[in-house]
Amino acid sequence: MAYRVHLMEPAASFEVDEGETLLEGADRAGQHLPHDCRFGTCGTCRVRVASGSVGYQEFPPGISEEEAAAGFALACQAHALSDVTLLPERRLAPCSAPARHMATVSAVRALGDGVSHLTITLPEAAAADLVYRPGQYVNLFLEDGSPRSFSMASRPEGGQLDFHLRRIPEGRFTHHRVNALQAGDLLEIELPLGNFCHHPEDYRPLLLVATGTGLAPIKAILESLMDSEDGPPVALYWGVRTEADLYLHEEIQTWAERFDDFSYVPVLSRADEDWQGRRGHVQQAVAEDFPDLSEHAIYLCGSPAMIEEARRDFLALGASIDHLYADSFTFQAQAAETV
Repeated sequence: MAYRVHLMEPAASFEVDEGETLLEGADRAGQHLPHDCRFGTCGTCRVRVASGSVGYQEFPPGISEEEAAAGFALACQAHALSDVTLLPERRLAPCSAPARHMATVSAVRALGDGVSHLTITLPEAAAADLVYRPGQYVNLFLEDGSPRSFSMASRPEGGQLDFHLRRIPEGRFTHHRVNALQAGDLLEIELPLGNFCHHPEDYRPLLLVATGTGLAPIKAILESLMDSEDGPPVALYWGVRTEADLYLHEEIQTWAERFDDFSYVPVLSRADEDWQGRRGHVQQAVAEDFPDLSEHAIYLCGSPAMIEEARRDFLALGASIDHLYADSFTFQAQAAETV
């Protein structure tokens, strides 16, 4: 049995067959729905169900039951149970269409234990026309054409892009390829990609929560807000395992000079006895410090486990579903499985 899916923005419609997800039906019909992981984890394909109903073979981790009850669905996992009408989650600022370019490696250096800092430069022609949203990511391609996805850690400015790459032991890109890169080498890339980005229209205090190299897109967002005369209050919580994993700790402490209201709380889950700061999981530290999250715009980036728990706990503390954004680093786990 087939059902009709109506898209409100842009106006279009297509059919989904029994057993097909909304995203599969859209792909077959040539209709684009934003998506990334296709596993129900990242949340990029979240849509509003304006009418009709959908269901799941297995409830996906990239959406909470509260979000589903509020009318949200993940197109990559949801199956139509009737004719449905879909609205996009949010209207986003314009950006360039994804395109492939040959970028030049500017530098590669270690950032603390287990993280590489890669800087690349786009061709002048590509850089002149590129518009991307702080928080988006790129695909970097291996020699065989297979992609690896990494968030940009720099704000849109000129043609230079920064990345924080967690080194996966024996990983084809983050270990073997990165270790062999030198200044002047060429990398094929595709950008800009993804819908995780800053939403300046919210006009709310910002709460930014990251684990590990999930700090990268958060850094890009923060850099785009630095030195603003009317920027919102900003609270950054960064969760890692040990103090050695705080690869940007000293730099972050200087960011307060460029904001009117900025706080930074590092949280260690495996701290040694000398650590004088916060311990445990980063989402727990946020919950302890913010008993009422109803007025905040919240950005979550990092491990799927953190994001799943943070969504649940923060909604229980009054967080607005309409102002909670997440970028789950599922692609790092996928890369680890394909070394």
